[in-house]
Amino acid sequence: MKKLLACLAISTVLFTGCSIGKNSEGIIKVNDTVITKAQFDEAFDKNVDKSFLKSFGGSKNINKSDDDPLYNIFKEKISNELIVKTLLEQEIAKRNITVTKDDLDNELKMIIDKVGSKEELNTMLKQRGISNDAFMQDLKTQVEIKKLVNSIEKINISDADAQKYYNTHKQEFSHGEQVRASHILISADTLQIIQKIKEKNPKIDATALNTEVEKQVAAQKAKAEEILAQVKKNPDNFAKIAQKQSDDKTSAVRGGELGFFPKEAMVPEFAKAAFSMKPDTISDSVVKTPYGFHIIKVTDRMEAGSTPFAKVKDELKFYLETQKQIEVLKKFTASAMKNAKIEYLDSSFDPAKIKANAVKQQEVKK
Repeated sequence: MKKLLACLAISTVLFTGCSIGKNSEGIIKVNDTVITKAQFDEAFDKNVDKSFLKSFGGSKNINKSDDDPLYNIFKEKISNELIVKTLLEQEIAKRNITVTKDDLDNELKMIIDKVGSKEELNTMLKQRGISNDAFMQDLKTQVEIKKLVNSIEKINISDADAQKYYNTHKQEFSHGEQVRASHILISADTLQIIQKIKEKNPKIDATALNTEVEKQVAAQKAKAEEILAQVKKNPDNFAKIAQKQSDDKTSAVRGGELGFFPKEAMVPEFAKAAFSMKPDTISDSVVKTPYGFHIIKVTDRMEAGSTPFAKVKDELKFYLETQKQIEVLKKFTASAMKNAKIEYLDSSFDPAKIKANAVKQQEVKK
């Protein structure tokens, strides 16, 4: 999965679609194209809400002022990304690159194959707050970028290239003991429970709060134990029950399937239980973790060793192809930036002005 995510890294360059706001003032002109303040604001909010700041309220709580160092960091980053995006769009238009329905269907199929199923893809999009329309627009942009890269340089990764990478990075394919398991989660995250209780009753005192938390956790445990009894009665229905009952919606669409994993990939309580079980067995009791109560089914075990080249060849070729695409794109972008006519209609977006402002802020602090 880690390798797969690296393979999809090029998507971070692509998934930055923005709409043009009416009557929005221009802030940057790239050759003959004007980037508006509305485009910047939308891209800014999306970037902040996907960063670590999401945990602190995201874009709604950030001080959008040039006197804020954090705002300036994002301001320079996003302005640069919008310039790059504009240059790529201009080159795509110049080369008359178009995307057909078959192109989109093939790209969508490839992504679905990578994540496991259409249902799982939809779950992932929902969890990230991405609408189907936005996803399809991003997908179209991704295909355009790939076609642009291929028009700049033909990329062909051979089996020999993949084998060479495998031979020189063997440590990446070695693994300790692993188990394959599925689970049904009945959520009982104490912090989430406290937050929901306080939202309904902001003035609740500590004693009442603790009593209510204990009550809700006990109810979730009872629910988990009831489901465990159902599973024990008919183990063949584990997947169906997981799909309907598990609060882990990502794995629920796969019948609770988690795949193979090492001990360190899971929280200690879950790992200890799973690695103490034999294949084709279900946990004797529910397993408590910070996330709640789990019913675990172990289906296979794998001794420590290395994953054979044959099993990772296709994934490696895809990874190497994507890395090469990113390399080509970076070289092209650097050249395009150097040769482009970039005018900062609003001088506050000029990188030199942003850096000078940052220096000034540091001097004031001293």
